[in-house]
Amino acid sequence: MSAYQEYFDPSHQLVRDSVRRFVEREILPGIEQWEEAEHFPRELYLKAGAAGILGIGYPEALGGSHEGDLFAKVAASEELMRCGSGGVVAGLGSLDIGLPPIVKWARPEIRARVAPQVLSGEKIMALAVTEPGGGSDVASLQTRAVRDGDCYRVSGSKTFITSGVRADYYTVAVRTGGPGFAGISLLLIEKDTPGFTVGQPLKKMGWWASDTAELFFDDCQVPVGNLIGAENMGFACIMGNFQSERLALALMANMTAQMALEESLKWAAQREAFGKPIGKFQVLKHRLAEMATAVEVSREFTYRQAAKMAAGKSVIKEISMAKNLATDTADRVTYDAVQILGGLGYMRGSLVERLYRDNRILSIGGGTREVMNEIISKQMGL
Repeated sequence: MSAYQEYFDPSHQLVRDSVRRFVEREILPGIEQWEEAEHFPRELYLKAGAAGILGIGYPEALGGSHEGDLFAKVAASEELMRCGSGGVVAGLGSLDIGLPPIVKWARPEIRARVAPQVLSGEKIMALAVTEPGGGSDVASLQTRAVRDGDCYRVSGSKTFITSGVRADYYTVAVRTGGPGFAGISLLLIEKDTPGFTVGQPLKKMGWWASDTAELFFDDCQVPVGNLIGAENMGFACIMGNFQSERLALALMANMTAQMALEESLKWAAQREAFGKPIGKFQVLKHRLAEMATAVEVSREFTYRQAAKMAAGKSVIKEISMAKNLATDTADRVTYDAVQILGGLGYMRGSLVERLYRDNRILSIGGGTREVMNEIISKQMGL
């Protein structure tokens, strides 16, 4: 990564090396089995916690490290993606969308109890926003929380929740006020809360190794102390959280494209047709050159926005652009990689095949491509 010294320093390389060793030792040997089983061992959270990976970017007082160092998180995220399974990365990383609201806005006693358990891998954290009746239209969510003395009574459901089956803690978006964004709040809901049930794991096109679930709240009683931030101010918290999630998805997309490119280059060098390696044919050389160019441009643009975020600048428009550029790039590069590998690229067990199907969710999760364009156009004054 010497070309990116503007963003990464020697301490980031240490993070990268540490996470790479963890992936090689603890994840790669089990990937094929976990993909077919459609889950990975819960123990992996404990191992990632003990290795300090889950805590990167969080306060030391809560069990974290590298607080405020966004590029330490970037380096770790990229190396985790080297395992080649978006499902494993999404499952391990569900804390990064569920925990930040707790760390930033929950009551001190809630933060002190929950965060260390999650960062150590002892407990699993999930974010629950999406509902059966709507995904990207967060302001229209229907799950209702009614104040009743010292508790909220919650009724409704959520769907497509990453780590939804085995999470212990859920950051849940609920409606505590009137219609629209001004009536939304966030609640911490724990697994054993009466009235809260979890559906069976949902079957997915990709991300097989992550568990994804429906959640059901039937007059679920949640202590008022579990309110995250101020009542009816949850929408702003969710939108702030989305910026980091969109950066994470852009990084995943760029690494997906990078690995697909690398597999294509290896195959082009070793596969022969008509008496020479296929990489010697001009049509393929030019395709690989275009793939490499797209990956390089997308990665640089994503890093640029991460640097602005690290500097405290607003990148609402630009991070939406970065997510769309990265996912468009990954769409094209994974498609081309399957084409270059031919029949092998279509076979289960091939890294390129897995990258191709795992990639498809990246332009949907965290705000769809269409919603990103809506945000971009609004930021342009349109």
